[in-house]
Amino acid sequence: MSRHKDNLLCVIRDDIRAIFRNDPAARSLAEVLLYPGLHAILLHRLAHALWRRQIPFIPRLISQISRFLTGIEIHPGAVIGRGFFIDHGMGVVIGETTEIGDWVTLYQGVTLGGTGKQRGKRHPTVRDNVVIGVGAIVLGAITIGEGARIGGGAVVVKDVPPHTTAVGVPARIVAQRDPHTGETRRVEHLPDPEGEMLRSLRAKVLELEERLTELEIATNHHLTHHVEDDALLEQCWSALGDDTHGNGIMSEHGYVAGDGI
Repeated sequence: MSRHKDNLLCVIRDDIRAIFRNDPAARSLAEVLLYPGLHAILLHRLAHALWRRQIPFIPRLISQISRFLTGIEIHPGAVIGRGFFIDHGMGVVIGETTEIGDWVTLYQGVTLGGTGKQRGKRHPTVRDNVVIGVGAIVLGAITIGEGARIGGGAVVVKDVPPHTTAVGVPARIVAQRDPHTGETRRVEHLPDPEGEMLRSLRAKVLELEERLTELEIATNHHLTHHVEDDALLEQCWSALGDDTHGNGIMSEHGYVAGDGI
């Protein structure tokens, strides 16, 4: 993890290189110089240099000006390594005792915050080559291991081991990556509410189809008996010599004329 012992120009060069490496939309140096994330980190490096020399007020003033201009709030006491990239950046908050390693990427809305009101180390330590997704919240004096990935919207309150992926609220480890081969192994299946809903609907449809089939079988059985009863009744009327009652119902004229059973 860099502690600003490197030449400042080299550090700034690596900050620009990080943008080209991580953002396919960066096509020229002129465009990169317009990035608010770059403005924020350059102003922070100035504020942090003054903070380390214990100069009062001015570092916080620079921090607030940076926040006003970029929408990114970085406390001047935060230690940030080289190759730091904030993509888009609006809403990013980095607390006073945060320590960030080299070649770390943050997306918009990330919070590296503290818990409680105690003094001393109370913000996260983020190791080298970490990526923290959109809207993720990392709280407390925890450590995000080297090469780790934090999913968008995650809330991290415990240490994250190196080369793992953490997602969810609260965040949990769902994958582990081999740093040498790049192979990723899932350690837990992600919740899939939409998939669960579709599976539940399919099960219900199958249940209804089964019940409908049973109902059709029962109905056909009833109709078969009904047809057989009607046929038997017709045979009875035929045997009695009555041809005027095709539907098995005696007419009033038949009774009056003396026809009958």
